[in-house]
Amino acid sequence: MSGSDLRALLAGPPIVVAPGIYDALTALLASHAGFKALYLSGASIAYTRFGRPDLGLVGMDEVAETLMAIRERVGTPIVVDADTGFGNALNVQRTVKRFARAGADAIQLEDQTFPKRCGHLDEKRVVPAAEMVGKIKAALDARPSADVLVVARTDAVGPEGLPAALDRAEAYRDAGADVLFIEALRSDAEIAAAMRRFRDRIPLLANMVEGGKTPMKSAAELQALGFSLAIFPGGTVRFLARGLADYYASLAQHGTTAPMRDRMLDFDGLNALIGTPEMLALGKKYEG
Repeated sequence: MSGSDLRALLAGPPIVVAPGIYDALTALLASHAGFKALYLSGASIAYTRFGRPDLGLVGMDEVAETLMAIRERVGTPIVVDADTGFGNALNVQRTVKRFARAGADAIQLEDQTFPKRCGHLDEKRVVPAAEMVGKIKAALDARPSADVLVVARTDAVGPEGLPAALDRAEAYRDAGADVLFIEALRSDAEIAAAMRRFRDRIPLLANMVEGGKTPMKSAAELQALGFSLAIFPGGTVRFLARGLADYYASLAQHGTTAPMRDRMLDFDGLNALIGTPEMLALGKKYEG
């Protein structure tokens, strides 16, 4: 599949559900589960690679390297979190070109100042709308083709209020964005207002963050509201963190992994998942 396939999927229904991934293994597992798109979360890279919060600590090269490793392993369309583009409009162009070469099918840009912070934290700040419009136009000029989608995200609901955020989204749509992402809508009423303004005019992305500012809804509920794409970006890491905390606590207590074995793959099971038998067979083909 490719960006053109993702564009076709977004014209659904059904809604496209993209789980959060942060490396090739999570991408492989999500693809095996049958998802038609994946979301490479910058926050999840920060959580897992650095054990740090989503406060703009992840750089462009780190995301690109992660994306390349994922793309070598799976062919599923990938929406890539590019934060603010890692600088001004010229930085955005370099980011878009780099991510497109690495295998991105859609690139998400946001209107926060740099360094950014997680969209569901307080005290966010945003750049002027005109600056973000320039970044979107720069991204569109830099992408290799229209098959690489540009997702425009506004974080203005908190710092400027919903009406201003919707006006920003309108300007980003007019600038040529392929998908709109109005981050951290705080209530059903705010979701409804956004849908009244944009439903059926452009694909809309919903961000489901467990414990975040936006009311949690199922994919079916989001589809009924009119969203085209639902991401669950950090749920993977939140599940992993809870599961590993239980695993380590059990190992420390019991001195063995036996109590956790029914929640684990064994040696052969993991090797089957990651393709060890196939790679060993391929290696034999080239032995002298």
